[in-house]
Amino acid sequence: MSGDTSTLPDWLRPLAEIAGSVSPERLSPRFPHPPSDARPAAVLMLFADGSEGPELLLTERTTTMRQHAGQVSFPGGRLDPGDGTGRDGFVAAALREAQEEVGLDPSGVQVFGVLPTLWLPPSNFAVAPVMAYWRAPELLEPASPDEVRAVLHQPIEALLDPAHRFTVVHPMGWRGPAFDVGTTIPLWGFTAGLIARLFEAVGWERPWDVSDERELPSLP
Repeated sequence: MSGDTSTLPDWLRPLAEIAGSVSPERLSPRFPHPPSDARPAAVLMLFADGSEGPELLLTERTTTMRQHAGQVSFPGGRLDPGDGTGRDGFVAAALREAQEEVGLDPSGVQVFGVLPTLWLPPSNFAVAPVMAYWRAPELLEPASPDEVRAVLHQPIEALLDPAHRFTVVHPMGWRGPAFDVGTTIPLWGFTAGLIARLFEAVGWERPWDVSDERELPSLP
């Protein structure tokens, strides 16, 4: 792992440059600041040069999980005592969880930024998104089948395609950005909001039809 951003590919530089300056309000307007009793957690935003161009690693969770069942999300979870604290603790947790969930070898990963800690109210987690570059990507499979149903090597071009974007409507009335990534449950919620607002902040977003509203599908 290295903090030298000069070794990153050109397309990834805008994300590295914004990592230390983007505000939590920009990334999560509704819940930017975790309460004092929130549990620390981290997710890994792992970027790579894939077979179809730049890609972002995502996971499809199993439908049997108690929280976030069937959702598309980043590898991640709460900090363990052995992870440490502060920035190093978040990085250690994100890499450890990715190794446990999808078999990622952390030695091939270059961490280049940690975004502001954001609140995830349903589970009361204070989540720090850890951004990293995977120099020699390989096809991964779920290493923890109780947690992960599938590993998605998602092309960023597909995430930016306006045809794959829409507004999801939760049964409780909540509305937010969503992405069609070919799964039963679309990419929505915390993960979709983070991706959408981060890509907007670096100028990658393309105009899309925000009036295209679709109800959140139920688990089969």
